[in-house]
Amino acid sequence: MSKIAFLFPGQGAQTVGMGAQLAERLPAARQLFERAAEVLGYDLAEICFNGPDEDLDSTVYSQPALFVTSLAALESLRQESPQTVDACAAAAGLSLGEYTAIVFAGAMEFDAGLKLVQRRGQAMQEASDRTPSGMVSILGLDPDRVQRLCDEVRQEGEILQCANFLCPRNVAVSGHNAACERIAEAATQAGAMKVVPLAVAGAFHTPIMDSAVERLAAALADVPMRKPRIPVISNVDARPHEDPEELRQLLIRQVVSPVRWDDSMRYLLGQGFDLFYEIGAGRVLRGLLKRIDREANCENVSC
Repeated sequence: MSKIAFLFPGQGAQTVGMGAQLAERLPAARQLFERAAEVLGYDLAEICFNGPDEDLDSTVYSQPALFVTSLAALESLRQESPQTVDACAAAAGLSLGEYTAIVFAGAMEFDAGLKLVQRRGQAMQEASDRTPSGMVSILGLDPDRVQRLCDEVRQEGEILQCANFLCPRNVAVSGHNAACERIAEAATQAGAMKVVPLAVAGAFHTPIMDSAVERLAAALADVPMRKPRIPVISNVDARPHEDPEELRQLLIRQVVSPVRWDDSMRYLLGQGFDLFYEIGAGRVLRGLLKRIDREANCENVSC
């Protein structure tokens, strides 16, 4: 019998139109969008279904949008294959997706999770507005080489560091805008296969997000949390956690800590997980998993 883990996407996977077909054909999905409008105070479905792109791509909207559409996609899987949902033995989510994983695992209620995601998006956007910064995806170089390049091009007073360890030779760096421009040039000269500035508001998963930490910690302090029914793999240390207070502290640290997605997937593979479901927008997580282990079996449950 397969050992199943669910994976939930993070910011960047959003696309206009996501969730529309689910909401049209599945009452449980439609109810999630209706409840989201009540919790958020605006029509999230309108932004997800019709955009425009610049609204959906905004951190303030994209994070709640991905959270809700992933859970809507989960309802689709629950209807089509309830035994698969019941058999899931672990969950992980990329950055924002970790909140979805925690709600799915039963450690947090939907309303509380959505409010928290809304506050997280607002806090991260405000931190980004204070400091012009960004992220750059670098493919084809080892993480150690990327970190050395960061150290070489970083100037005094700047932040520039590896922020997402996604799969072999696929690293995203975060930092001040000028530093990001220099690392993009340096990585290209060093032989990177591809260098892509990411369409994000700022330098996520670095100390540039420090101002968001206090707000997020205050919001998390008010959220009731309980032991999840299955382990949730933390982005911070790539290990499973079931203690509610540990989960709370890790969610706070996650905003300024590198995402160890590669290590997280290797941990699950090492624990014998052999069937994965990417639940929500896009197919990024499936692609990353295949780069880590070509034989890994990952199904998509799209929204």
